[in-house]
Amino acid sequence: MGRLFWKFFFIFWLAQVATALGVGVAIWASRPQHPAAAPPPHEHRMPPEERPHPPPGMDAELPPHPPPRSWLPPLMPVLAGSVVSLLFAALLAWYFARPIRSLRAAFEAVAAGHLETRIGAAMGARRDELSDLGGDFDRMAERLQSLLEGQRRLLHDVSHELRSPLARLQAAADLLRQQPERAAEFIARIERDSARMDRLVGELLTLARLDAGMDDAPRESIDLAELVGEIVDAARLEAEAHSCRIELDADPALSVIGNPELLCRAVENVLRNALRHSPAGAGVEVAVRAEAGLACIAIADAGNGVAAVDLDAIFEPFFRSDNADVFAGHGLGLAIVRRVMQVHGGSARAENRPHGGLLVSLRLPLAG
Repeated sequence: MGRLFWKFFFIFWLAQVATALGVGVAIWASRPQHPAAAPPPHEHRMPPEERPHPPPGMDAELPPHPPPRSWLPPLMPVLAGSVVSLLFAALLAWYFARPIRSLRAAFEAVAAGHLETRIGAAMGARRDELSDLGGDFDRMAERLQSLLEGQRRLLHDVSHELRSPLARLQAAADLLRQQPERAAEFIARIERDSARMDRLVGELLTLARLDAGMDDAPRESIDLAELVGEIVDAARLEAEAHSCRIELDADPALSVIGNPELLCRAVENVLRNALRHSPAGAGVEVAVRAEAGLACIAIADAGNGVAAVDLDAIFEPFFRSDNADVFAGHGLGLAIVRRVMQVHGGSARAENRPHGGLLVSLRLPLAG
């Protein structure tokens, strides 16, 4: 039984006790204070001729007449019980109707677009299912507000990201008409911006599908060490171009169930991000371990790290930390990484290393 049930039970029980008490007091108050004196018991056993008679000339004392019947004493317990029951019923209705009215007003406010509405303060010090419902409403409103704000921010960021390459494409087309002798240069610029826009649209589509839960690709058993090893081997050429090295330490026989294409993309995004932020001559450490029943992929770089307040924000779409503006990208890579982990029942988190650099940990449930 929940707390709300016991509140109902206690209040109803208290109402019944108070009603019984009121009825008892009313009955006690309605009793006659001086009841008629009954004849002595021994006179009932005396024959009529032996009973005492009044003196001659005096009328026999008539027995007292019973008082007239009154309806007031029987009604008093009923009236008292009704008044007490009405009082407790009114208190009970007020106690439960007030938060329900507040909830209804809050729902109407949210439906009208006021997503900042919260009801926790209106619940006061209640500790029952209604207060839990108020807390659930606050979390729902906060989540809706966050989603809508994220949608508006995403729309703004997408328009901003598309505006620059579109402007360069238009400028290159105009210059190509004016200076046809430089056609090769302008065509190369057009191809470069077109490829950038294509990557942006592809990442946005991937992110949208993951957010909408449209990952309907078949799942299969994946050897995690083999998957990460292939990604590292493919990234070594890029690491050499940055004068970096990649160190891999993977435990064998770690299997997970998932979509290999999405998992490959997530690990590749983190690894390339680590290579871009590592200085020349530094190394990127990649480890695959089993921790507490989970498969953990840890990728650590030797860069400048991220501000502590931004460690969670870097997984949001289009977010760039203060030291990331010099690097290429749209700020969607880590957002896709977190969504991929969530789709597979895992998690992604980042932390600064004690001696510098960023450590990104990807955790996935092991295959049973």
